[in-house]
Amino acid sequence: MKTFCGRANPTTGALEWLEEDEDYDYHQEIARSRYADMLHDKDRNTKYYQGIRAAVSRVKERGEKAIVLDIGTGTGLLSMMAASAGADFCYAVEVFRPMANAAVKIVEKNGFHDKIKVINKHSTEVTVGPDGDMQCRANILVTELFDTELIGEGALPTYEHAHKYLVQEGCEAVPHRATVYVQLVESQRMWSWNKLFPVRVEAEDGEKVIVSPSEMENCPGVPSVCDIQLNQMPSSDFSILSDVVTMFSVDFSKPVKSASTYYRVQLEAVKSGKAQIVLSWWDIDMDPSGMINCTMAPYWVKSTSAFQWRDHWMQCVYFLPKEEPVLQGEKVHLTACRDEYSVWYNLQKARGEEENKADVRIESPVCRCQAHLLWNRPRFGELNDQNRTRQYIKSLMKVLKTDSVCLCISDGSLLPVLAHYLGAKQVQYFILFFKANNLEDKIKIIEARPELLMSSHLEDKKISVLVGEPYFTTSLLPWHNLYFWYARTAVTSHLTSSVTVLPQSASLHMMIVEFQDLWRIRSPCGTCEGFDVQTMDDMIKNSLNFRESKEAEPHPLWEYPCKSLSDPQEVLTFDFRKSVPQHCLSTEGSVNLVRKGKSHGAVLWMEYHLVADISVNTGLMQISNEKGNCEWNPHCKQAVYFFSSVIESETLTDLPTAVTYAMNFNTKTGEIAMNFKL
Repeated sequence: MKTFCGRANPTTGALEWLEEDEDYDYHQEIARSRYADMLHDKDRNTKYYQGIRAAVSRVKERGEKAIVLDIGTGTGLLSMMAASAGADFCYAVEVFRPMANAAVKIVEKNGFHDKIKVINKHSTEVTVGPDGDMQCRANILVTELFDTELIGEGALPTYEHAHKYLVQEGCEAVPHRATVYVQLVESQRMWSWNKLFPVRVEAEDGEKVIVSPSEMENCPGVPSVCDIQLNQMPSSDFSILSDVVTMFSVDFSKPVKSASTYYRVQLEAVKSGKAQIVLSWWDIDMDPSGMINCTMAPYWVKSTSAFQWRDHWMQCVYFLPKEEPVLQGEKVHLTACRDEYSVWYNLQKARGEEENKADVRIESPVCRCQAHLLWNRPRFGELNDQNRTRQYIKSLMKVLKTDSVCLCISDGSLLPVLAHYLGAKQVQYFILFFKANNLEDKIKIIEARPELLMSSHLEDKKISVLVGEPYFTTSLLPWHNLYFWYARTAVTSHLTSSVTVLPQSASLHMMIVEFQDLWRIRSPCGTCEGFDVQTMDDMIKNSLNFRESKEAEPHPLWEYPCKSLSDPQEVLTFDFRKSVPQHCLSTEGSVNLVRKGKSHGAVLWMEYHLVADISVNTGLMQISNEKGNCEWNPHCKQAVYFFSSVIESETLTDLPTAVTYAMNFNTKTGEIAMNFKL
């Protein structure tokens, strides 16, 4: 059996479906999974163990046998906790075959094969009875089916089915309940991830303002949650407008309903401002009394100094359909609507209760403007970054003439509008904006791939200025935007001999770093709460070696603090003024370590040189202090190449003092292969 996997092709800018061995999908899933992160989550594991011990004790005190159902067992960890806490038998359900196989090995290795049965099925297919998967219904239900939004992985329908068919009435549940909390805030930074702000352009004939069309302005956006490490958001970037309130909670020990519904709370504004964002997180009580609590609360809510870092559960940012001005002391109603898998919010001024009830709409918001489908949240932020836009304006002013024939190659870009306002005679563009700014007749959209461009598309004119940000929606890694270079090569015959290409070139940069926490997602665990999970470590390692070991992976590093152990170094350059060469671009060298610390990996990013003295950087903005703390471009993901062995240099006299590297940019595939030696 073969598996088809989508992969961005940087040479064509397209998402292509490649045929892979049937194992490939599994290896991808395991290599990029968050299993290691969960096993490193000490707070989660300790609380689950305490909750499971307490639940087994309560059942035993009633004189009953403790029969456990563990749905989504993963490594089998929670079932082993139950067995060692004295459970008589555990049914561990895991739908993902390679994971179920690993659980069988781990359970065996830890000596619980006679107490734990691993069932490789979806829980909704599990049967109960003398000939079934389970001999009888369980009286303890243990699960870990949660994502950052709580319900996004289908926890509600899974619980609903389990209560109907797999567990006894009045069963114990670990966790016992989950509670979702919300807080209303104003944040220009977060709001810029959802709406397009006006762009001011100082042109020869006065100031022009690019505005977003009304359908974008009034669009409710998409219901998909924006999950981030809210603990990395400085308090200066948002203004709190309400206290934290409980939005809803779910008792997992009783039958659960997954059907769409809504919850409503009344809030009082603690400050005047524009209500734009609902911040949300949840906690779980492992026991009925709520004494064993595991919370995702962010730093300004949680008083404890001992923070548990985790990447599998973060915090949620929800965008209200439109911003609502609120006055201090004013009462407003916040409504959370949910279906089986997602939550969305509405805010209304407090009026008569009956009048308000009539306004509740359960159906999920739908993007009407297409922009929320074309641009992700960081892309909105990037387009709203005035400093970045200014660099493009300054550069365009240097290269555009009144007779310039300009072609723009980038996805969903403002560059064609900027080029028109800055005086280009003719602007072609390889979608809504133009109408809103009355430019339909000024900017021509070419619906053809660059290699299919014909003279007739350009009204038989040659292109004198070729521009790009470059940005393409299919790009995953920083160098995938080099598609601009391939497109530039494809349109060579349509360019004037003295064509100006903006950006004129790009460079790939690299730096060795020590991560504060991100290293955990790729770090072996060995033992977890006293159980041997080495099998899982080996499995992740094999999967990384299957295909991914020589590849970097994308991460938004503003969310993941790290310190630089080396100076940043330019490793490859790409000259857009010339066509893509036939031969590969290779380089090797070494980078000196200038600070002591653990070399977890290398970070790579692109810099685009627009004109001679103006550049746009997608990675390191600055090293902010002597300790080497880094500030990253918040709108882009950087590439992280994790080293398979971490080298710790306690003092600079320790070896190694340098990391050697080899990079190879394959011009046929557009991919970069890399190797590092410590």
